[in-house]
Amino acid sequence: MPDDTSAYGLWFLVAINSAIFIFFAFTFFRPRTRRDWRSFGAFSGFLVALFAEMYGFPLTIYVLSGWLQTRYPNVNWFSHDAGHLLEMLLGWKANPHSGPFHILSFVFIGGGFVLISVGWKILYEAQRAHRLATTGPYAYVRHPQYVGFIIVMLGFLLQWPTLLTLAMFPVLVFMYVRLAKTEEREALSEFGAAYERYRHEVPGFIPGIGPRSKGSFPDAGRR
Repeated sequence: MPDDTSAYGLWFLVAINSAIFIFFAFTFFRPRTRRDWRSFGAFSGFLVALFAEMYGFPLTIYVLSGWLQTRYPNVNWFSHDAGHLLEMLLGWKANPHSGPFHILSFVFIGGGFVLISVGWKILYEAQRAHRLATTGPYAYVRHPQYVGFIIVMLGFLLQWPTLLTLAMFPVLVFMYVRLAKTEEREALSEFGAAYERYRHEVPGFIPGIGPRSKGSFPDAGRR
């Protein structure tokens, strides 16, 4: 059963957790351009909204409290553990921190940050050499860093879904897709046929069964 101890109104925890995860994401993504900062800023807003409900004010619980209390009368919905909505709705009786969605969320969050980090290193080296980044995760998707941010957000939604972050998620995905298309137009203009072959063979966001064939296009462009 969930812990009945109330743990809201702790705005210092909102600030601390937001700062830690934003800094953590910053060290992985290392934004440099205005476009990078825009995408990073949107992701940071998602994190602040998440932790504001996790430790500050449980807006989602208040909005849904009537429906939740009617259907699950034995749960104290204003306890902190009850914020793990997926475990609660499925009747998880043990500590929600050991629940399936909470564990899966850490896999998504950790994997997403690793993908962002690996993608940034490969992209940075490719930019310095003025060539296409086609190795590592770039052999499977054209925009691994944006995919990483999406995976991280999915992980947080599995762990602590809120109405605000659920509303923000498709907006942020749409923004990342638009940013990716802008970057692709710039890369196509700069690197021409080399990038066109890369774009034709490698999916944008959802990887195929295997990586592209080695030597199918020259390693001579940026993204």
